[in-house]
Amino acid sequence: MTLKKIALRILLVGLAAVALAAALFFPSWKQASYNGGQQYAEPFRIAGNLYFVGANDVAAFLITGPDGHILIDGGYPGTARMIMASIAELGFDIRDVKVLLNSHAHFDHAGGLKELQDASGAALWISEPEADIIAEGGSDDPFLGPLGIILPILEYPAPRVDHRFKDGAKIRVGGTEITGYITAGHSPGCTSWSLALREGDRELLAVSVCSLGVPPTLSFGDYPEIRAAFERSFRTLRDLPADIWVTAHGRDFGRWRKFSEGRKAGDPVAPFIDPEGYRRYIDDAEATYRKTIADN
Repeated sequence: MTLKKIALRILLVGLAAVALAAALFFPSWKQASYNGGQQYAEPFRIAGNLYFVGANDVAAFLITGPDGHILIDGGYPGTARMIMASIAELGFDIRDVKVLLNSHAHFDHAGGLKELQDASGAALWISEPEADIIAEGGSDDPFLGPLGIILPILEYPAPRVDHRFKDGAKIRVGGTEITGYITAGHSPGCTSWSLALREGDRELLAVSVCSLGVPPTLSFGDYPEIRAAFERSFRTLRDLPADIWVTAHGRDFGRWRKFSEGRKAGDPVAPFIDPEGYRRYIDDAEATYRKTIADN
């Protein structure tokens, strides 16, 4: 074992010990962390019927339609009300959300699903590999490996999972259709979503990419199932000819930069049409992944 790996293990064990102590002895800390430090971000239309309704970094997306709306991601437990306020600010009603979707089962993206489900009455669709994880409030994520010791901190109010879907599932609300692709690696059922948008006389493909970050599990040894998942996910995403791309974290797709550029230029949609950025994002994530597995 290399010195680097030994040092990393010592660091992770130390962090796990601190986290466990916080969960056991400082419950008020957990309560304060429920919004993850997230702040209000102005909601806006990205293109067509796709809107950003998330916080300053943890994203959420609203897809509107005359027969009801679709909402992707719930943020932290404490950011659900920010999402609902942003939906209202845009002139929509949370009670018109008929379907709730999710990128992945982690605390910062699934934590607010229960409150959003309670407020909307929407049906929650979750990928088969993560349905049980989310139904149990974030526990038993196998990709966390030895870091599972800190799960008491990462658990959240458990929503009701109404439907489980397989890779390639098409989910519809009236005439609105969205396709789910299981792009695992970061988590067991990490799901990316594709949606056809109409912007003026153009039809654009929008892709909401689930995180491509390497889980800490790989630092503890060889996990072939995670490696195989990443290889498949990179292929899947490259096969999607995205015109517009977003991610579960606003910083990754340049939320603020693109929003600001669009306002200054007078065409708020143009900066989000970024197929080159999409391919570069995947290339960069794959390079980071390959460096990580090479170092372990």
